[in-house]
Amino acid sequence: MKPRITIGIDIGATTIKAAVVEFNSTEDKFCILSQKIVETRALDGPDVVIKQLFYVINEFLNENKQCDFRGIGIGTPGIVSLDRSTVKNPPNFSGWSEVNLGEVIHKKFKLPIIVENDANTAAIAEAKYGAGANYNDFIFLIWGTGVGGGIILDRKIYRGPTGGAGEIGHITIDYNGPVCNCGNRGCIESYIGQRYLSERTRKKLQAIPKDYPPSKIIELAGDNLNTIDPSIISLAAKRGDKLAKEILLEAGTLLGIAIASMFNALDLRVAVIGGGISASGKLVFDAIRSSVQSRALKSIKPEIIIIPAKLGNTAGMIGASTFVL
Repeated sequence: MKPRITIGIDIGATTIKAAVVEFNSTEDKFCILSQKIVETRALDGPDVVIKQLFYVINEFLNENKQCDFRGIGIGTPGIVSLDRSTVKNPPNFSGWSEVNLGEVIHKKFKLPIIVENDANTAAIAEAKYGAGANYNDFIFLIWGTGVGGGIILDRKIYRGPTGGAGEIGHITIDYNGPVCNCGNRGCIESYIGQRYLSERTRKKLQAIPKDYPPSKIIELAGDNLNTIDPSIISLAAKRGDKLAKEILLEAGTLLGIAIASMFNALDLRVAVIGGGISASGKLVFDAIRSSVQSRALKSIKPEIIIIPAKLGNTAGMIGASTFVL
Protein backbone atom coordinates (compact mmCIF):
# COMPACT_ATOMS: atom_id res chain seq x y z
CA MET A 1 0.00 0.00 0.00
CA LYS A 2 1.26 3.48 -0.88
CA PRO A 3 2.33 5.84 1.92
CA ARG A 4 -0.29 8.38 2.93
CA ILE A 5 0.78 12.00 2.56
CA THR A 6 -1.07 14.94 4.09
CA ILE A 7 -0.53 18.59 4.99
CA GLY A 8 -0.82 19.55 8.65
CA ILE A 9 -1.16 23.21 9.66
CA ASP A 10 -0.96 24.74 13.13
CA ILE A 11 -2.26 28.32 13.23
CA GLY A 12 -0.90 30.32 16.14
CA ALA A 13 -1.45 33.94 17.10
CA THR A 14 2.10 34.78 15.98
CA THR A 15 3.11 32.17 13.40
CA ILE A 16 1.61 29.54 11.14
CA LYS A 17 3.57 26.29 11.29
CA ALA A 18 2.93 23.79 8.52
CA ALA A 19 4.33 20.44 7.42
CA VAL A 20 4.05 17.78 4.77
CA VAL A 21 3.70 14.52 6.70
CA GLU A 22 3.99 10.97 5.40
CA PHE A 23 2.36 8.07 7.26
CA ASN A 24 3.01 4.41 6.71
CA SER A 25 0.17 2.12 5.61
CA THR A 26 -0.84 1.24 9.18
CA GLU A 27 -0.64 4.86 10.34
CA ASP A 28 1.46 3.93 13.36
CA LYS A 29 4.54 5.78 12.14
CA PHE A 30 5.06 9.15 10.46
CA CYS A 31 7.80 11.20 8.86
CA ILE A 32 7.83 14.99 8.44
CA LEU A 33 9.02 15.54 4.86
CA SER A 34 9.18 19.34 4.95
CA GLN A 35 8.17 22.26 7.16
CA LYS A 36 7.43 25.96 6.78
CA ILE A 37 6.80 28.81 9.21
CA VAL A 38 5.22 32.11 8.20
CA GLU A 39 3.86 35.07 10.11
CA THR A 40 0.16 34.71 10.95
CA ARG A 41 -0.65 38.44 10.85
CA ALA A 42 -3.57 37.72 13.16
CA LEU A 43 -4.21 41.38 13.91
CA ASP A 44 -4.75 42.18 10.22
CA GLY A 45 -8.04 40.30 9.98
CA PRO A 46 -9.19 36.92 8.66
CA ASP A 47 -8.67 37.71 4.97
CA VAL A 48 -4.97 38.32 5.56
CA VAL A 49 -4.59 35.17 7.67
CA ILE A 50 -6.28 33.15 4.92
CA LYS A 51 -3.88 34.61 2.34
CA GLN A 52 -0.99 33.42 4.51
CA LEU A 53 -2.54 29.94 4.53
CA PHE A 54 -2.96 30.03 0.76
CA TYR A 55 0.71 30.94 0.39
CA VAL A 56 1.94 28.05 2.54
CA ILE A 57 -0.33 25.47 0.90
CA ASN A 58 0.60 26.66 -2.59
CA GLU A 59 4.29 26.35 -1.75
CA PHE A 60 3.85 22.76 -0.58
CA LEU A 61 1.77 21.74 -3.59
CA ASN A 62 4.22 23.32 -6.06
CA GLU A 63 7.23 21.73 -4.37
CA ASN A 64 5.62 18.27 -4.20
CA LYS A 65 3.78 17.89 -7.50
CA GLN A 66 4.62 14.18 -7.55
CA CYS A 67 2.71 13.60 -4.31
CA ASP A 68 -0.91 12.49 -4.12
CA PHE A 69 -2.07 14.50 -1.12
CA ARG A 70 -4.97 12.99 0.81
CA GLY A 71 -6.02 16.34 2.24
CA ILE A 72 -5.23 19.21 4.60
CA GLY A 73 -5.75 19.27 8.36
CA ILE A 74 -5.77 22.61 10.19
CA GLY A 75 -5.48 23.36 13.90
CA THR A 76 -6.61 26.81 14.98
CA PRO A 77 -7.42 28.75 18.16
CA GLY A 78 -11.09 29.29 18.90
CA ILE A 79 -14.17 27.10 18.95
CA VAL A 80 -14.58 24.91 15.88
CA SER A 81 -18.03 23.75 14.74
CA LEU A 82 -19.00 20.09 15.03
CA ASP A 83 -18.65 19.68 11.26
CA ARG A 84 -15.00 20.74 11.69
CA SER A 85 -15.15 23.65 9.29
CA THR A 86 -16.21 26.94 10.93
CA VAL A 87 -13.96 28.80 13.39
CA LYS A 88 -15.58 31.07 15.98
CA ASN A 89 -13.93 33.84 17.99
CA PRO A 90 -10.27 32.79 18.03
CA PRO A 91 -8.55 34.76 20.83
CA ASN A 92 -5.95 37.35 19.78
CA PHE A 93 -7.30 37.41 16.17
CA SER A 94 -8.77 40.77 15.11
CA GLY A 95 -12.07 40.97 13.22
CA TRP A 96 -12.64 37.22 13.31
CA SER A 97 -16.04 36.37 14.80
CA GLU A 98 -17.06 33.43 12.60
CA VAL A 99 -15.31 32.16 9.44
CA ASN A 100 -16.01 28.94 7.53
CA LEU A 101 -12.31 28.28 7.07
CA GLY A 102 -12.77 24.72 5.79
CA GLU A 103 -15.05 25.85 2.99
CA VAL A 104 -12.72 28.69 1.95
CA ILE A 105 -9.66 26.43 1.78
CA HIS A 106 -11.53 23.62 0.00
CA LYS A 107 -12.89 26.02 -2.63
CA LYS A 108 -9.34 27.13 -3.41
CA PHE A 109 -7.53 23.78 -3.47
CA LYS A 110 -10.26 21.13 -4.05
CA LEU A 111 -8.80 18.86 -1.37
CA PRO A 112 -10.52 17.40 1.71
CA ILE A 113 -10.18 19.91 4.57
CA ILE A 114 -10.75 19.27 8.27
CA VAL A 115 -10.40 22.05 10.87
CA GLU A 116 -10.03 21.47 14.61
CA ASN A 117 -9.16 23.46 17.72
CA ASP A 118 -5.37 23.76 18.06
CA ALA A 119 -5.17 22.27 21.56
CA ASN A 120 -7.28 19.33 20.40
CA THR A 121 -4.95 18.69 17.48
CA ALA A 122 -1.92 18.59 19.78
CA ALA A 123 -3.82 16.34 22.19
CA ILE A 124 -4.58 13.90 19.38
CA ALA A 125 -0.92 13.83 18.35
CA GLU A 126 0.23 13.15 21.90
CA ALA A 127 -2.42 10.43 22.24
CA LYS A 128 -1.31 8.65 19.06
CA TYR A 129 2.43 9.22 18.99
CA GLY A 130 3.55 11.03 22.13
CA ALA A 131 3.39 11.03 25.90
CA GLY A 132 -0.25 9.92 26.00
CA ALA A 133 0.18 6.85 23.80
CA ASN A 134 -0.02 4.47 26.77
CA TYR A 135 -3.15 6.03 28.28
CA ASN A 136 -6.76 5.69 27.16
CA ASP A 137 -7.93 8.76 29.08
CA PHE A 138 -6.11 11.97 29.96
CA ILE A 139 -6.23 15.74 29.83
CA PHE A 140 -3.76 17.62 27.68
CA LEU A 141 -2.68 21.17 28.40
CA ILE A 142 -0.73 23.65 26.31
CA TRP A 143 0.88 26.16 28.66
CA GLY A 144 2.17 29.08 26.64
CA THR A 145 0.63 32.37 25.52
CA GLY A 146 -2.53 31.10 27.17
CA VAL A 147 -3.58 27.82 28.73
CA GLY A 148 -5.30 25.58 26.20
CA GLY A 149 -6.57 22.09 26.72
CA GLY A 150 -7.91 18.91 25.17
CA ILE A 151 -9.73 16.01 26.77
CA ILE A 152 -8.95 12.49 25.56
CA LEU A 153 -11.55 9.87 26.53
CA ASP A 154 -11.24 6.28 25.31
CA ARG A 155 -8.42 7.48 23.01
CA LYS A 156 -10.73 9.97 21.26
CA ILE A 157 -10.99 13.71 21.64
CA TYR A 158 -14.02 14.86 23.62
CA ARG A 159 -15.42 17.93 21.87
CA GLY A 160 -18.66 18.60 23.75
CA PRO A 161 -22.13 19.28 22.28
CA THR A 162 -20.97 22.30 20.26
CA GLY A 163 -17.24 21.61 19.84
CA GLY A 164 -16.07 23.89 22.64
CA ALA A 165 -14.96 21.40 25.31
CA GLY A 166 -11.49 21.54 26.84
CA GLU A 167 -11.17 25.24 27.75
CA ILE A 168 -9.12 24.36 30.81
CA GLY A 169 -7.49 27.79 30.85
CA HIS A 170 -10.80 29.32 31.88
CA ILE A 171 -11.38 27.28 35.01
CA THR A 172 -11.79 29.82 37.81
CA ILE A 173 -9.40 29.34 40.72
CA ASP A 174 -10.39 32.57 42.51
CA TYR A 175 -13.79 34.19 42.01
CA ASN A 176 -12.31 37.56 43.06
CA GLY A 177 -9.19 37.12 40.90
CA PRO A 178 -7.88 39.28 38.05
CA VAL A 179 -9.96 39.87 34.93
CA CYS A 180 -9.12 37.41 32.17
CA ASN A 181 -9.07 38.12 28.44
CA CYS A 182 -12.28 36.05 28.19
CA GLY A 183 -14.13 38.46 30.51
CA ASN A 184 -14.28 36.13 33.51
CA ARG A 185 -12.37 36.65 36.76
CA GLY A 186 -9.74 34.42 38.29
CA CYS A 187 -9.20 32.05 35.35
CA ILE A 188 -6.02 30.01 35.61
CA GLU A 189 -4.91 31.64 32.33
CA SER A 190 -5.14 35.09 33.96
CA TYR A 191 -2.44 33.99 36.40
CA ILE A 192 -0.02 31.90 34.36
CA GLY A 193 -0.60 32.71 30.68
CA GLN A 194 2.54 34.25 29.18
CA ARG A 195 1.36 37.87 29.22
CA TYR A 196 -0.08 37.66 32.70
CA LEU A 197 2.89 35.78 34.16
CA SER A 198 5.29 38.33 32.73
CA GLU A 199 3.27 41.22 34.16
CA ARG A 200 3.09 39.60 37.59
CA THR A 201 6.86 39.15 37.48
CA ARG A 202 7.42 42.82 36.62
CA LYS A 203 5.31 43.89 39.58
CA LYS A 204 7.24 41.63 41.95
CA LEU A 205 10.56 43.00 40.66
CA GLN A 206 9.42 46.59 41.12
CA ALA A 207 8.49 45.81 44.72
CA ILE A 208 11.99 44.55 45.64
CA PRO A 209 13.78 47.00 47.98
CA LYS A 210 16.61 48.85 46.28
CA ASP A 211 19.19 47.67 48.79
CA TYR A 212 18.55 44.01 47.84
CA PRO A 213 20.82 42.23 45.32
CA PRO A 214 19.43 42.57 41.76
CA SER A 215 17.50 39.61 40.41
CA LYS A 216 19.01 37.56 37.59
CA ILE A 217 15.73 38.15 35.77
CA ILE A 218 16.64 41.83 35.37
CA GLU A 219 20.13 40.93 34.25
CA LEU A 220 18.84 38.50 31.60
CA ALA A 221 16.28 41.04 30.44
CA GLY A 222 19.04 43.59 29.84
CA ASP A 223 17.56 45.92 32.48
CA ASN A 224 14.41 46.27 30.32
CA LEU A 225 11.47 44.86 32.28
CA ASN A 226 9.27 44.99 29.18
CA THR A 227 11.30 42.18 27.59
CA ILE A 228 10.63 39.72 30.41
CA ASP A 229 9.00 36.50 29.25
CA PRO A 230 8.70 32.98 30.70
CA SER A 231 11.92 31.81 29.01
CA ILE A 232 13.87 34.51 30.91
CA ILE A 233 12.17 33.57 34.18
CA SER A 234 12.98 29.89 33.59
CA LEU A 235 16.62 30.61 32.77
CA ALA A 236 16.98 32.79 35.85
CA ALA A 237 15.53 29.99 37.99
CA LYS A 238 18.01 27.50 36.53
CA ARG A 239 20.78 29.91 37.49
CA GLY A 240 19.57 29.91 41.07
CA ASP A 241 17.57 33.13 41.23
CA LYS A 242 15.30 32.96 44.29
CA LEU A 243 12.52 35.16 42.94
CA ALA A 244 12.39 33.29 39.63
CA LYS A 245 12.05 29.99 41.50
CA GLU A 246 9.26 31.42 43.65
CA ILE A 247 7.40 32.66 40.57
CA LEU A 248 7.60 29.28 38.82
CA LEU A 249 6.67 27.38 41.98
CA GLU A 250 3.61 29.59 42.39
CA ALA A 251 2.66 29.13 38.72
CA GLY A 252 2.98 25.35 38.99
CA THR A 253 0.93 25.32 42.17
CA LEU A 254 -1.85 27.36 40.57
CA LEU A 255 -1.95 25.13 37.49
CA GLY A 256 -2.17 22.13 39.80
CA ILE A 257 -5.35 23.58 41.33
CA ALA A 258 -6.99 23.71 37.89
CA ILE A 259 -5.83 20.19 36.99
CA ALA A 260 -7.15 18.78 40.27
CA SER A 261 -10.53 20.36 39.51
CA MET A 262 -10.57 18.65 36.12
CA PHE A 263 -9.55 15.32 37.64
CA ASN A 264 -12.24 15.55 40.30
CA ALA A 265 -14.96 16.51 37.79
CA LEU A 266 -14.06 13.94 35.11
CA ASP A 267 -12.67 11.07 37.21
CA LEU A 268 -9.32 11.29 35.40
CA ARG A 269 -5.80 10.62 36.69
CA VAL A 270 -3.38 11.58 33.90
CA ALA A 271 -2.32 15.01 32.62
CA VAL A 272 0.08 15.60 29.73
CA ILE A 273 1.50 19.13 29.69
CA GLY A 274 3.11 20.82 26.69
CA GLY A 275 3.89 24.35 25.55
CA GLY A 276 6.87 26.60 26.02
CA ILE A 277 6.50 27.32 29.73
CA SER A 278 6.13 23.63 30.55
CA ALA A 279 9.74 23.19 29.42
CA SER A 280 10.84 24.86 32.66
CA GLY A 281 11.52 21.37 33.98
CA LYS A 282 11.50 19.53 37.29
CA LEU A 283 10.87 22.55 39.50
CA VAL A 284 7.56 23.33 37.82
CA PHE A 285 6.42 19.73 37.40
CA ASP A 286 7.13 18.94 41.04
CA ALA A 287 5.03 21.95 42.05
CA ILE A 288 2.18 20.85 39.77
CA ARG A 289 2.26 17.27 41.11
CA SER A 290 2.31 18.42 44.73
CA SER A 291 -0.59 20.81 44.14
CA VAL A 292 -2.71 18.19 42.37
CA GLN A 293 -2.03 15.64 45.11
CA SER A 294 -3.13 18.07 47.79
CA ARG A 295 -6.48 18.82 46.09
CA ALA A 296 -7.55 15.69 44.26
CA LEU A 297 -10.14 13.34 45.72
CA LYS A 298 -8.77 10.49 47.82
CA SER A 299 -9.91 7.91 45.28
CA ILE A 300 -7.78 9.61 42.61
CA LYS A 301 -4.60 10.43 44.55
CA PRO A 302 -2.81 7.04 44.28
CA GLU A 303 -2.99 6.98 40.46
CA ILE A 304 -2.12 10.58 39.59
CA ILE A 305 0.36 10.95 36.72
CA ILE A 306 1.62 14.36 35.52
CA ILE A 307 4.04 14.12 32.58
CA PRO A 308 5.56 16.44 29.97
CA ALA A 309 4.48 16.19 26.34
CA LYS A 310 6.92 14.60 23.90
CA LEU A 311 6.25 16.12 20.50
CA GLY A 312 7.05 19.76 21.25
CA ASN A 313 6.22 22.33 18.58
CA THR A 314 5.41 19.62 16.02
CA ALA A 315 2.39 18.28 17.91
CA GLY A 316 -0.14 20.63 16.32
CA MET A 317 1.05 19.91 12.79
CA ILE A 318 1.18 16.15 13.33
CA GLY A 319 -2.23 16.03 14.96
CA ALA A 320 -3.80 18.13 12.21
CA SER A 321 -2.25 15.98 9.50
CA THR A 322 -3.95 12.85 10.89
CA PHE A 323 -7.46 14.23 10.32
CA VAL A 324 -7.48 13.50 6.58
CA LEU A 325 -5.84 10.05 6.56
